[in-house]
Amino acid sequence: MDSKGPPPYAQGGSSADMSRSLEDDSLVDGPLISADALHSAIRREFQTVPTSYHASFLSVLHVIYVVLSVCLGVLCVLKFGQEEVCKKILDSVQGGSVIVYGKVCLWALVLLFTACVRRHHSRAQSRGYLQFYRQMENVKHLPFIVHSTGNVVLLVVLAAEFQPPVHIYLLLTILGLEVLVAVPCLIYYAVKVMQFNRERPAPDVNQEDLSHSYNVTHSPTEIGFRGGSGLEEVVEKQADLIEYLKQHNTSLSKRLLNITAQH
Repeated sequence: MDSKGPPPYAQGGSSADMSRSLEDDSLVDGPLISADALHSAIRREFQTVPTSYHASFLSVLHVIYVVLSVCLGVLCVLKFGQEEVCKKILDSVQGGSVIVYGKVCLWALVLLFTACVRRHHSRAQSRGYLQFYRQMENVKHLPFIVHSTGNVVLLVVLAAEFQPPVHIYLLLTILGLEVLVAVPCLIYYAVKVMQFNRERPAPDVNQEDLSHSYNVTHSPTEIGFRGGSGLEEVVEKQADLIEYLKQHNTSLSKRLLNITAQH
């Protein structure tokens, strides 16, 4: 009797498949990096946003400018007994012109501050901190908007050619309103950035993974949206995450190509 058994190539293929499955199982069952270790590594690699120092310095500079402008307007323009001192310091330049020149320089500093903030916030966005970027989107532009609005009102006052007492009163009023609005905005911005740097959070994608795993572990029966979360907010957040993941994949592909080219 001829006994038919499995062909040799079938035995070889089955043994190869078995060894491959064992290798895959060993890879799957191998030790994985814990979420706490990943989170601690992310915290060590966290890059702070240094613009809180810029905002604090600009706030102090703005207050000093307004105080000096008030002193200059009262003593040199309204002429409360300090005409000789003003002539020695300012020479032939009028006190109102000095205040206007200082206002232009301050506006230029605010413009540089806004550009610096935009650059650092774009870097934070590219590192995955999308929620922080969205929260500070409007706050970071408020000082520039306030100073630009003050410049427009100041140009209107200068074009109207009021009499000297009324002119200086209006000028100092504009500067006072600016400092009352711009400085609290800068302080609020600096506090928020300092809190962000102190917390050293993980990127939003990692936070979503941690919260998702926590919800699955502790409340597996909950599905759908929770109350209070709008659909538009969810869609915008998902769009930001998709954009971040696309940029992250592009950067990883470039790094992989560079490593491959080196080897």
